[in-house]
Amino acid sequence: IIKNNIINLGGKMKYCKKCLMPDTRPGISFNKEGVCSACQNHEKRKKINWEERWEELKKLCDKYRGINGEGEYDCAIAISGGKDSHYQVYLMKEVLKMNPILFSVEDNFTMTEAGKHNIKNISEAFGCNIVSLKPDIKSQKILMRKTFEKYGKPTWFIDRLIYTFPLRMALKFNTMLLIYGENVSYEYGGSDAKETYSAREILKNGVASDIPTDELLGEGITEKELYLTKAPSTKEIEKLDPIYISYFVPWNGIQNYNIAKRYGFTDLTHEWNRTHHVENFNQIDSYGYLFNGWMKYPKFGHAHATDHASRFVREGIWTRDYAIEKVKLAEPNPDIKMLEDFRKFVGYTPNEFYTILDKWYNRELFFKNDLGEWELKEPIWKEKK
Repeated sequence: IIKNNIINLGGKMKYCKKCLMPDTRPGISFNKEGVCSACQNHEKRKKINWEERWEELKKLCDKYRGINGEGEYDCAIAISGGKDSHYQVYLMKEVLKMNPILFSVEDNFTMTEAGKHNIKNISEAFGCNIVSLKPDIKSQKILMRKTFEKYGKPTWFIDRLIYTFPLRMALKFNTMLLIYGENVSYEYGGSDAKETYSAREILKNGVASDIPTDELLGEGITEKELYLTKAPSTKEIEKLDPIYISYFVPWNGIQNYNIAKRYGFTDLTHEWNRTHHVENFNQIDSYGYLFNGWMKYPKFGHAHATDHASRFVREGIWTRDYAIEKVKLAEPNPDIKMLEDFRKFVGYTPNEFYTILDKWYNRELFFKNDLGEWELKEPIWKEKK
């Protein structure tokens, strides 16, 4: 429930007994033992016959292999250039011997050196063509203001394109097999947490849910500027066979990272020590884009640090206690490069930007301390043992 820019989540925060995820994450659920749905789904992996799933994937590839003729593309992969993108291309081209075309969306923020390198590297390392959309910057700035101020979703325009553009392009190139990485809702907890290989419902995962057009029009925004944010019709999407790779292989970010490095992927080591992260290899392409993900912190009391630390705990890389200490140092400290890159790109004065941001802190979850800083009332590092 949103009222006066404050989201009512019912007050107290309850944390998963296995990882660090709070019950304020939209769409997540807990069982009677206090374990979140993401941890429950991760545990179910132990009962999956991954050899059978791999054979399913091979049969699916055989169905589409060479479908457009010899030398033509027979599948498409939605990429950003990151470690998971490298892994997906490695899997489809090097292992399964498909001929993919890659679709990406630029976010128009200041790129990191690693980001510049990685998007080029994925093409050079695997010999793939990339069709990239550079969105209308004028409209992007207007829409970012609108969605930040009204919905607390500063990069909705880019996130929406990241999902709709590959769908549209796959139809144009007749690459019906469209590859995505993980099923976000199922792997990490969300309202659309169904175990399925099909990504036809990907727009319902909460990351880039539709916003009514009439709420976005005005200030130079017409239907024309919003055209690419519209998904293809249901009839058109039914022609596609979009899939989640995470259904067919045990998805593991560290494994993906290690494979990506073998093919030339570069992380942020020696370039940017992000204060609000607990690692240096996830979402490293640009500065300002990360602001949207961090906005979960003032709204829901958790963000990047909790997300990734929880994954490390599920994968047995970190203990829960160690992860809590890492999150305690990172989560409350948004990186200034991230904040300033977003602010300057959109065109806010410092006072305008921080005044708007201040409104998004959930008063049921946060209080202001004597220094005027927002503090969580019930952070995980103060939970009772």
